[in-house]
Amino acid sequence: MAIRDEDRLTVGAVQIAPIWLDRKATLAKVCAQAKEAAQQGCEVVVFGEALLPGYPFWIERTDGARFESPVQKRLHAHYLDQAVDLEGGDLKSLEAVAARNRITIVIGCIERPQDRGGHSVFASAVTIDHRGEIANVHRKLMPTHEERLSWSPGDGHGLRTHRVKAFRMGTLNCWENWMPLARTALYALGEDLHVGLWPGGEHNTRDITRFIARESRSFVVSVSGLCRPEDIPQDTPHRDLILADAPSFLANGGTCIAGPDGGWICEPLVEEDGLLIAELDHQRIREERQNFDATGHYGRPDVLRLQVDRRRQSSLEEMDLGGNVDD
Repeated sequence: MAIRDEDRLTVGAVQIAPIWLDRKATLAKVCAQAKEAAQQGCEVVVFGEALLPGYPFWIERTDGARFESPVQKRLHAHYLDQAVDLEGGDLKSLEAVAARNRITIVIGCIERPQDRGGHSVFASAVTIDHRGEIANVHRKLMPTHEERLSWSPGDGHGLRTHRVKAFRMGTLNCWENWMPLARTALYALGEDLHVGLWPGGEHNTRDITRFIARESRSFVVSVSGLCRPEDIPQDTPHRDLILADAPSFLANGGTCIAGPDGGWICEPLVEEDGLLIAELDHQRIREERQNFDATGHYGRPDVLRLQVDRRRQSSLEEMDLGGNVDD
Protein backbone atom coordinates (compact mmCIF):
# COMPACT_ATOMS: atom_id res chain seq x y z
CA MET A 1 0.00 0.00 0.00
CA ALA A 2 1.36 3.40 -0.96
CA ILE A 3 2.05 5.82 1.88
CA ARG A 4 -0.19 8.88 1.78
CA ASP A 5 1.75 12.17 1.56
CA GLU A 6 0.31 13.40 4.84
CA ASP A 7 1.55 10.18 6.46
CA ARG A 8 5.15 11.01 5.56
CA LEU A 9 7.09 13.30 7.86
CA THR A 10 10.83 13.92 7.75
CA VAL A 11 12.31 14.78 11.12
CA GLY A 12 15.78 16.13 11.84
CA ALA A 13 17.39 15.76 15.29
CA VAL A 14 20.27 18.22 15.65
CA GLN A 15 23.02 17.43 18.15
CA ILE A 16 25.30 20.43 18.67
CA ALA A 17 27.02 22.31 21.46
CA PRO A 18 26.03 25.86 22.32
CA ILE A 19 28.53 28.67 22.43
CA TRP A 20 27.97 28.38 26.12
CA LEU A 21 26.06 31.21 27.79
CA ASP A 22 26.30 33.39 24.68
CA ARG A 23 22.73 33.75 23.46
CA LYS A 24 23.37 35.67 20.25
CA ALA A 25 26.22 33.49 19.05
CA THR A 26 24.36 30.28 19.91
CA LEU A 27 21.19 31.51 18.21
CA ALA A 28 23.15 32.24 15.03
CA LYS A 29 24.52 28.68 15.15
CA VAL A 30 21.02 27.25 15.69
CA CYS A 31 19.61 29.24 12.76
CA ALA A 32 22.36 27.94 10.47
CA GLN A 33 21.74 24.34 11.58
CA ALA A 34 17.98 24.70 11.07
CA LYS A 35 18.52 26.01 7.54
CA GLU A 36 20.84 23.11 6.75
CA ALA A 37 18.31 20.59 8.05
CA ALA A 38 15.58 22.19 5.94
CA GLN A 39 17.80 21.98 2.86
CA GLN A 40 18.14 18.24 3.52
CA GLY A 41 14.37 17.85 3.47
CA CYS A 42 13.50 18.04 7.18
CA GLU A 43 10.02 19.28 7.99
CA VAL A 44 10.50 19.18 11.77
CA VAL A 45 13.84 20.19 13.28
CA VAL A 46 14.58 19.58 16.97
CA PHE A 47 17.33 20.87 19.28
CA GLY A 48 18.21 19.81 22.86
CA GLU A 49 17.16 21.03 26.29
CA ALA A 50 18.50 24.39 27.52
CA LEU A 51 20.63 24.68 24.37
CA LEU A 52 19.93 28.40 24.19
CA PRO A 53 22.07 29.68 25.87
CA GLY A 54 23.25 26.54 27.72
CA TYR A 55 22.85 24.17 30.65
CA PRO A 56 24.00 25.41 34.12
CA PHE A 57 27.02 23.13 34.37
CA TRP A 58 28.75 25.51 36.77
CA ILE A 59 26.52 24.58 39.71
CA GLU A 60 27.89 21.08 40.33
CA ARG A 61 31.44 22.27 39.61
CA THR A 62 31.60 25.39 41.81
CA ASP A 63 29.99 24.49 45.14
CA GLY A 64 26.64 25.72 43.84
CA ALA A 65 24.69 25.15 47.06
CA ARG A 66 26.85 27.56 49.09
CA PHE A 67 24.58 30.29 50.48
CA GLU A 68 25.42 33.93 49.68
CA SER A 69 28.25 32.84 47.40
CA PRO A 70 29.63 35.71 45.27
CA VAL A 71 30.54 33.15 42.61
CA GLN A 72 26.98 31.84 42.36
CA LYS A 73 25.52 35.35 42.33
CA ARG A 74 27.83 36.46 39.52
CA LEU A 75 27.08 33.40 37.40
CA HIS A 76 23.34 33.68 38.02
CA ALA A 77 23.39 37.31 36.89
CA HIS A 78 25.31 36.31 33.76
CA TYR A 79 22.75 33.54 33.09
CA LEU A 80 19.91 36.04 33.35
CA ASP A 81 21.68 38.37 30.93
CA GLN A 82 21.98 35.57 28.35
CA ALA A 83 18.53 33.99 28.87
CA VAL A 84 15.73 34.19 26.32
CA ASP A 85 13.10 36.94 26.55
CA LEU A 86 10.31 35.71 24.30
CA GLU A 87 8.20 38.83 24.81
CA GLY A 88 11.22 40.91 23.82
CA GLY A 89 11.62 39.05 20.52
CA ASP A 90 14.82 37.13 21.23
CA LEU A 91 13.75 34.28 18.90
CA LYS A 92 12.67 36.46 15.96
CA SER A 93 15.56 35.31 13.77
CA LEU A 94 14.70 31.64 14.38
CA GLU A 95 11.02 32.32 13.76
CA ALA A 96 12.01 33.83 10.41
CA VAL A 97 13.99 30.69 9.52
CA ALA A 98 10.95 28.54 10.28
CA ALA A 99 8.68 30.72 8.14
CA ARG A 100 11.05 30.98 5.17
CA ASN A 101 11.70 27.24 5.10
CA ARG A 102 8.17 26.13 6.12
CA ILE A 103 9.52 23.98 8.93
CA THR A 104 8.51 23.36 12.53
CA ILE A 105 11.29 23.94 15.06
CA VAL A 106 11.47 22.72 18.67
CA ILE A 107 14.23 24.14 20.84
CA GLY A 108 15.12 24.08 24.51
CA CYS A 109 15.54 27.59 25.92
CA ILE A 110 16.32 29.15 29.25
CA GLU A 111 13.33 31.45 29.34
CA ARG A 112 13.29 34.68 31.35
CA PRO A 113 9.57 35.49 31.31
CA GLN A 114 8.17 38.91 32.09
CA ASP A 115 4.97 37.35 33.45
CA ARG A 116 6.99 36.09 36.44
CA GLY A 117 8.82 39.35 37.10
CA GLY A 118 11.72 38.92 34.69
CA HIS A 119 14.40 37.78 37.16
CA SER A 120 13.78 34.02 37.37
CA VAL A 121 14.36 31.48 34.62
CA PHE A 122 12.59 28.36 33.38
CA ALA A 123 13.78 25.46 31.23
CA SER A 124 11.29 25.83 28.40
CA ALA A 125 10.60 23.80 25.29
CA VAL A 126 9.57 26.28 22.59
CA THR A 127 7.71 25.11 19.50
CA ILE A 128 7.78 27.39 16.44
CA ASP A 129 5.38 26.35 13.69
CA HIS A 130 5.89 26.42 9.92
CA ARG A 131 4.39 29.91 9.75
CA GLY A 132 7.11 31.22 12.03
CA GLU A 133 4.81 31.66 15.01
CA ILE A 134 5.47 30.46 18.55
CA ALA A 135 2.88 27.72 18.93
CA ASN A 136 3.73 26.59 22.44
CA VAL A 137 6.00 27.27 25.40
CA HIS A 138 6.22 24.40 27.86
CA ARG A 139 8.01 25.28 31.09
CA LYS A 140 9.63 22.24 32.67
CA LEU A 141 7.44 21.02 35.53
CA MET A 142 10.21 19.99 37.92
CA PRO A 143 13.91 20.84 37.70
CA THR A 144 16.20 17.98 38.72
CA HIS A 145 18.91 17.98 41.40
CA GLU A 146 21.23 20.99 40.96
CA GLU A 147 18.90 22.52 38.37
CA ARG A 148 16.68 23.57 41.29
CA LEU A 149 19.37 26.06 42.32
CA SER A 150 18.88 27.83 38.99
CA TRP A 151 15.56 27.02 37.33
CA SER A 152 12.05 27.66 38.60
CA PRO A 153 9.38 24.91 38.42
CA GLY A 154 6.95 25.30 35.55
CA ASP A 155 3.25 24.65 35.10
CA GLY A 156 0.77 22.72 32.97
CA HIS A 157 0.06 25.49 30.48
CA GLY A 158 2.34 23.97 27.85
CA LEU A 159 1.18 20.36 28.18
CA ARG A 160 -0.27 20.41 24.68
CA THR A 161 0.07 18.65 21.36
CA HIS A 162 0.28 20.15 17.88
CA ARG A 163 -0.67 18.71 14.54
CA VAL A 164 2.13 18.34 12.00
CA LYS A 165 0.67 16.71 8.88
CA ALA A 166 -0.92 13.42 10.08
CA PHE A 167 1.01 13.49 13.37
CA ARG A 168 0.26 14.88 16.83
CA MET A 169 3.51 16.13 18.35
CA GLY A 170 4.13 16.72 22.06
CA THR A 171 7.27 17.66 23.96
CA LEU A 172 8.75 17.07 27.42
CA ASN A 173 12.04 18.18 28.95
CA CYS A 174 14.63 15.72 30.30
CA TRP A 175 13.43 13.90 33.45
CA GLU A 176 9.84 14.98 32.79
CA ASN A 177 9.96 12.07 30.39
CA TRP A 178 10.11 9.80 33.46
CA MET A 179 6.90 11.32 34.88
CA PRO A 180 4.04 8.89 34.04
CA LEU A 181 1.27 11.46 34.41
CA ALA A 182 3.02 14.05 32.25
CA ARG A 183 3.36 11.45 29.50
CA THR A 184 -0.27 10.37 30.00
CA ALA A 185 -1.46 13.95 29.58
CA LEU A 186 0.12 14.06 26.14
CA TYR A 187 -1.05 10.57 25.18
CA ALA A 188 -4.62 11.54 26.02
CA LEU A 189 -4.31 14.53 23.68
CA GLY A 190 -3.57 12.17 20.80
CA GLU A 191 0.22 12.36 20.82
CA ASP A 192 1.89 9.97 18.40
CA LEU A 193 5.17 11.83 17.87
CA HIS A 194 6.90 12.33 21.21
CA VAL A 195 9.82 14.75 21.42
CA GLY A 196 12.13 14.49 24.42
CA LEU A 197 14.66 17.28 24.98
CA TRP A 198 17.83 16.49 26.96
CA PRO A 199 20.94 18.51 27.91
CA GLY A 200 23.19 15.64 26.83
CA GLY A 201 23.81 12.18 28.19
CA GLU A 202 23.53 8.78 26.53
CA HIS A 203 22.87 7.28 29.97
CA ASN A 204 19.54 9.13 29.94
CA THR A 205 18.34 8.58 26.40
CA ARG A 206 19.29 4.99 25.56
CA ASP A 207 16.63 3.26 27.68
CA ILE A 208 13.83 5.82 28.06
CA THR A 209 13.54 6.53 24.33
CA ARG A 210 12.64 2.96 23.43
CA PHE A 211 10.48 2.56 26.54
CA ILE A 212 8.28 5.57 25.71
CA ALA A 213 8.03 4.44 22.11
CA ARG A 214 6.85 0.99 23.17
CA GLU A 215 4.52 2.28 25.88
CA SER A 216 2.88 4.91 23.69
CA ARG A 217 3.15 3.09 20.35
CA SER A 218 4.55 6.37 19.00
CA PHE A 219 7.65 7.64 17.28
CA VAL A 220 10.03 9.13 19.84
CA VAL A 221 12.74 11.65 19.00
CA SER A 222 15.20 12.26 21.84
CA VAL A 223 17.53 15.17 21.19
CA SER A 224 20.54 16.01 23.33
CA GLY A 225 23.23 18.65 23.33
CA LEU A 226 26.98 18.50 23.70
CA CYS A 227 29.38 20.48 25.85
CA ARG A 228 33.16 20.33 25.85
CA PRO A 229 35.57 22.62 27.69
CA GLU A 230 36.39 24.35 24.41
CA ASP A 231 32.69 25.26 23.97
CA ILE A 232 32.93 27.57 27.01
CA PRO A 233 34.09 31.06 25.89
CA GLN A 234 37.22 32.55 27.40
CA ASP A 235 35.32 35.52 28.83
CA THR A 236 32.86 33.35 30.81
CA PRO A 237 32.83 34.45 34.48
CA HIS A 238 34.87 32.05 36.68
CA ARG A 239 35.77 29.89 33.67
CA ASP A 240 38.92 28.53 35.31
CA LEU A 241 36.96 27.43 38.38
CA ILE A 242 34.25 25.78 36.28
CA LEU A 243 36.76 23.83 34.21
CA ALA A 244 39.13 22.77 36.96
CA ASP A 245 39.72 19.02 36.44
CA ALA A 246 36.88 18.96 33.90
CA PRO A 247 36.24 15.83 31.82
CA SER A 248 36.55 15.92 28.05
CA PHE A 249 32.73 16.09 27.79
CA LEU A 250 30.41 17.82 30.25
CA ALA A 251 27.58 16.53 28.04
CA ASN A 252 28.19 13.70 25.57
CA GLY A 253 25.01 13.73 23.49
CA GLY A 254 22.87 10.62 23.05
CA THR A 255 20.45 11.87 20.37
CA CYS A 256 18.37 9.00 18.97
CA ILE A 257 15.04 8.05 17.34
CA ALA A 258 12.80 5.03 18.04
CA GLY A 259 9.77 3.65 16.24
CA PRO A 260 6.32 2.76 17.62
CA ASP A 261 7.35 -0.88 18.14
CA GLY A 262 10.18 0.25 20.42
CA GLY A 263 12.89 -0.56 17.88
CA TRP A 264 15.71 1.75 16.89
CA ILE A 265 15.45 3.95 13.83
CA CYS A 266 18.63 5.84 14.78
CA GLU A 267 20.72 4.60 17.69
CA PRO A 268 22.25 7.14 20.11
CA LEU A 269 24.84 9.48 18.63
CA VAL A 270 27.61 10.01 21.19
CA GLU A 271 30.49 12.49 21.52
CA GLU A 272 30.05 14.10 18.12
CA ASP A 273 28.01 16.76 16.40
CA GLY A 274 25.48 15.50 13.93
CA LEU A 275 22.10 15.62 12.27
CA LEU A 276 19.98 12.47 12.44
CA ILE A 277 17.29 12.37 9.76
CA ALA A 278 14.36 9.94 9.66
CA GLU A 279 11.28 9.69 7.48
CA LEU A 280 8.37 8.66 9.67
CA ASP A 281 5.36 6.73 8.41
CA HIS A 282 2.16 7.38 10.33
CA GLN A 283 0.73 4.05 9.21
CA ARG A 284 3.21 2.34 11.55
CA ILE A 285 1.50 4.05 14.49
CA ARG A 286 -1.92 2.87 13.40
CA GLU A 287 -0.58 -0.66 13.03
CA GLU A 288 0.97 -0.74 16.51
CA ARG A 289 -2.11 0.79 18.16
CA GLN A 290 -4.07 -2.30 17.09
CA ASN A 291 -3.02 -4.20 20.21
CA PHE A 292 -2.36 -1.35 22.66
CA ASP A 293 -3.47 2.28 22.88
CA ALA A 294 -2.69 3.61 26.36
CA THR A 295 -5.48 6.20 26.59
CA GLY A 296 -7.69 4.79 23.85
CA HIS A 297 -9.13 1.28 23.77
CA TYR A 298 -6.76 0.19 26.55
CA GLY A 299 -7.72 3.08 28.81
CA ARG A 300 -10.24 2.73 31.62
CA PRO A 301 -11.54 6.25 32.32
CA ASP A 302 -14.27 4.76 34.52
CA VAL A 303 -11.48 3.63 36.87
CA LEU A 304 -8.46 5.86 36.18
CA ARG A 305 -8.55 9.50 35.06
CA LEU A 306 -6.06 12.38 34.98
CA GLN A 307 -6.78 16.00 35.81
CA VAL A 308 -4.52 18.67 34.30
CA ASP A 309 -4.40 22.33 35.39
CA ARG A 310 -3.45 24.30 32.29
CA ARG A 311 -3.45 27.74 33.90
CA ARG A 312 -0.25 29.72 33.51
CA GLN A 313 1.02 30.30 37.04
CA SER A 314 1.44 33.86 38.21
CA SER A 315 2.24 35.58 41.49
CA LEU A 316 -0.25 38.36 40.73
CA GLU A 317 -3.95 38.31 39.99
CA GLU A 318 -5.27 41.76 39.16
CA MET A 319 -8.91 42.54 39.79
CA ASP A 320 -10.66 45.67 38.52
CA LEU A 321 -12.94 46.78 41.34
CA GLY A 322 -14.14 49.88 39.49
CA GLY A 323 -13.96 53.48 40.61
CA ASN A 324 -11.06 55.88 40.34
CA VAL A 325 -7.54 54.95 41.32
CA ASP A 326 -5.03 57.66 42.16
CA ASP A 327 -1.49 57.33 40.82
